[in-house]
Amino acid sequence: MPDRKTTKRSDPTVPRMAGGSVHVSVAGEIGLRIVRGDYPPGTILPNEAKWSEMFNVSRSAVREAIKMLMAKGLLASRPKIGSWVEPKERWNLLDRDVLGWYAASPDREPFLRAVQELRHMIEPEATALAAERRTEEQMIEISRALHEMARATSPQQRTESDARFHIAILRASGNDLLVPLGVLIESALNHLLAHVVREGSSLRHTQKLHERIERSIRLQRPHTARSAVRKALANTDEIIAGRSR
Repeated sequence: MPDRKTTKRSDPTVPRMAGGSVHVSVAGEIGLRIVRGDYPPGTILPNEAKWSEMFNVSRSAVREAIKMLMAKGLLASRPKIGSWVEPKERWNLLDRDVLGWYAASPDREPFLRAVQELRHMIEPEATALAAERRTEEQMIEISRALHEMARATSPQQRTESDARFHIAILRASGNDLLVPLGVLIESALNHLLAHVVREGSSLRHTQKLHERIERSIRLQRPHTARSAVRKALANTDEIIAGRSR
């Protein structure tokens, strides 16, 4: 149940939104503000008229944006009360948009650590399964992503290839429950890996760690694959910890 009401003045820095996805843009702006803490859980949000004035969009666009955020678990609504921010435990934290808003918030370290914890829980065992179960087609996909990492000429290209590498391994695990999870965390991986590249990690060392993972899967050595992934994750942990100090 909401416990306080917050009304913010029109923000002149918010660009005028236009086009066929106005409500998506509005949802993105409101969602980002919620995730970064502008509107804490329990806060009653401005009504449709105020949002409409703030973003210079129609009320129908605001209404659709609120519905989107409700579907993601960020908001709840009740007649005569309005919309309010739900507790964080009700947010769909594996939603692509929500992950993107977390990654775009000023304080990224807690988000990065949470992503790393999730990866530690999933990727070592998923990689061991991939070493046992991967098909030739899946092995080609993993190897291709690795080669694209080595040939990347920009941080963005390398980050995208790195994410494809890890997602391909999840697919190769043969566990159907990991496949949708891999798609959902792809956004988080992209932001995490981009952060690692920007922080100046040794690209050569990182590439070698990934080569060990690929080789272990190709040779179908699950124990070696599990160990190789743990070393790669530990390397990322050190980079994140170094940035936090």
